[in-house]
Amino acid sequence: MLQPMFLSISPLRRLYLLALICAGTLSACAVGPDFKQPEAPKTSTYTETTLSKKLTTAPGVPGGGDQEFVEGADIEAQWWELYKSPELDALIKKALEQNPNLGAADAALRAAQENVNAQIGGQYFPAIGVGANAIRQKQPSAVYGMNYGTDTYNLYNATVNVTYKLDVFGGARRAVEGARAQAEVAQFQLEGAYLSLTANVVTSAVKEAALRAQMQATEEILKAQTNLAEVTEKQLIIGTVSKVDVTSQRTLVSNSQVDLFNYERNLAFARNQLAVLVGEIPSNANIAKFDLTNLHLPEKLPLSVPSSLVRQRPDVRAAEAQLKAQNAFVGVATANLLPQFNITGSIGAASLTSNGLFGPNSALWTLGGGILQPLFQGGQLLAQRRGAIANYELAAFQYQATVLNAFQEVANALRALETGAQALKAASDAERYAFETLDLVQQQYKLGTASYLAVLYYQNQYQQAKVKSVAAQATRFSDTAALFAALGGGWWNREGPAFKPKDIANKDQNETSGKN
Repeated sequence: MLQPMFLSISPLRRLYLLALICAGTLSACAVGPDFKQPEAPKTSTYTETTLSKKLTTAPGVPGGGDQEFVEGADIEAQWWELYKSPELDALIKKALEQNPNLGAADAALRAAQENVNAQIGGQYFPAIGVGANAIRQKQPSAVYGMNYGTDTYNLYNATVNVTYKLDVFGGARRAVEGARAQAEVAQFQLEGAYLSLTANVVTSAVKEAALRAQMQATEEILKAQTNLAEVTEKQLIIGTVSKVDVTSQRTLVSNSQVDLFNYERNLAFARNQLAVLVGEIPSNANIAKFDLTNLHLPEKLPLSVPSSLVRQRPDVRAAEAQLKAQNAFVGVATANLLPQFNITGSIGAASLTSNGLFGPNSALWTLGGGILQPLFQGGQLLAQRRGAIANYELAAFQYQATVLNAFQEVANALRALETGAQALKAASDAERYAFETLDLVQQQYKLGTASYLAVLYYQNQYQQAKVKSVAAQATRFSDTAALFAALGGGWWNREGPAFKPKDIANKDQNETSGKN
């Protein structure tokens, strides 16, 4: 009964009914496991021991201001603005427009999103094509048992073809689910590149400022050592010191010059790195000079609850999306083991003359269905499913490792901030005491009441204390940036895309697209 009723309706209505049947199959269940979001680690703290909410201060030195943790506080999207440095803000804005790695991650995301669209179009909808051809051919009439008529004739044909693979077991839906998950991977990889870029610009700027301060301190120490060397040479003339005292002081001067050259080299390297981060050649970058005294240490440090960390970290979200994709691919491999259903149909016309192609007697149509149950393919399909399961397990272990690494980085950043504050206090005290001691000993040496060996000793002591103090100052700024990055960087509060290319780049791209 059903077949005669179907054949009795018009061809156009048959194709319409075919489309409804295809759409109905999408509501069927999908084979393979449904993805379940992993639970967050059950912990209420990041560190093994309790942290002090307020950190140690070192008044009067860069990076020595008040700083405290605020539990449960959210992270600002532009957290680097807390350093209150217009030069730093401008540098990061430039990097977000020009950094090629960020641009590449953005392009990868767009490609993944278009792959989702391609999967939806290819998996969910029938493939419809229009074909037409005109053939002139010669065929003997005797082939048909006839001895009359012409052997040469024209054949005109025009058809609309429809093919569709019924998604009875959900393999198509799992394929689209996997493509969407891979687009999520690309999305969070872009956020990770954004976070890495902004954090690297901040820490590189702090490093540049620290090297500049250390170079300046070494220059001051070198100047004092050179002056003392000149005094020692004059004392050698009058016989109050030995030649050994002069050569020892000159050795100290030369060593400080070596240190100065090393700082100059490292400073150039740091500036080159900043240039590359903003997407420019070092010779053309025109990078601002940074100074630790012009950087503001953020007072309030947000401390997210541990259970929210896995939702904030881009690398964890990317690992979760990869786990989701591999889970979907297990469903695809499972569906490939089951029967495959296909429907094909066409409607058109054929005629021996072009004028009669769309006449009442030229119509033709076909409608067919097929089923294929894989029986033996050398174990290929079973191996593919086992491989998909193994890839899922791989993604699960990688997710666990990423989560553990995330908590480790937060714990490290918190301890670094705590001990860094204490270290800066001790380093600034040591620098002050070393300077006072050196000044007293130098005055005594000029009056002849202190030995040259004492001056030499306290010069080295002050030089080391000064350099350590500058390094401790820079560490406070860098560790603060590391905490913001370890907690995810606040990308969820950002307005607009992660990559913001310059208008001129968009203009060139649009012009190129318009010519195609």
